[in-house]
Amino acid sequence: MLLRARHFEFVFPRPALIAGIVNVTPDSFSDGGKFFDREAAVEHALKLVEQGAEILDIGGESTRPRATPVTEAEELRRVMPVIEQLAARVKIPISIDTMKPAVARAAIGAGASIVNDVAANRDDDAMWRLIAETGAGYVVMHMQGTPQTMQAQPQYTDVVREVREFFSDRMRRLAGCGIAPERVIFDVGIGFGKTLEHNLLLIGALRSFTTLERPLLLGVSRKSFLGKSLGIETPGRLPAALACTALAVQAGVQIIRTHDVAETVQAVRMTESIVAQTK
Repeated sequence: MLLRARHFEFVFPRPALIAGIVNVTPDSFSDGGKFFDREAAVEHALKLVEQGAEILDIGGESTRPRATPVTEAEELRRVMPVIEQLAARVKIPISIDTMKPAVARAAIGAGASIVNDVAANRDDDAMWRLIAETGAGYVVMHMQGTPQTMQAQPQYTDVVREVREFFSDRMRRLAGCGIAPERVIFDVGIGFGKTLEHNLLLIGALRSFTTLERPLLLGVSRKSFLGKSLGIETPGRLPAALACTALAVQAGVQIIRTHDVAETVQAVRMTESIVAQTK
């Protein structure tokens, strides 16, 4: 299986890729404000690379439940200086975590290679036309509703089946916009329009998504479902996230998105070593 993101290329099977999260926001649920200063964000990103990150995911707008949207101008002001500096200093793909086509276009122009779109449930095709035009990689994340509404009693008849159907529908629509399959990554969207039960069902069924023949990205790092399941606050959720990560890698997930790169690299590589001995 091939993944292309502009001039980057990854051939699977291979060791899972670790995507390090850099939130250039004052209000993200896990580290809001910690890296809002652009120099702090750049230094943090470089540290994540040293720890083993193979993708840097840069975001300038919080997508936590009920987060207040920011303007296009403000999002650009936050992320562009960070992306410009990192593009000149790292040799790995930079991902822009955005719902706005104009922000994605500017980020790609500055050196980003992947667009991580939590709003892949969109109806308009402006973002998709941009992906086709630039050859960027594209993360199709499943979300029910919007960040402002997604946790208002999300309901599914069969969450695993419905997320699979969403991916199949998106592939057809992306192809209609000229996006080759090798540009596409799937993300089941843990915590985005899902209850605790929905999240657990999706993690337990990750292997079923590998038949779609596209790389899977999983993001569970510090998310609230971990706290709801175990009664733990954000600072203490790393062990629970690593448990989910190990299960995901065993199930065949190829990309892990995390705040805690060093610890996640260890967990992923250990899991891969064990899995290799059982084949």
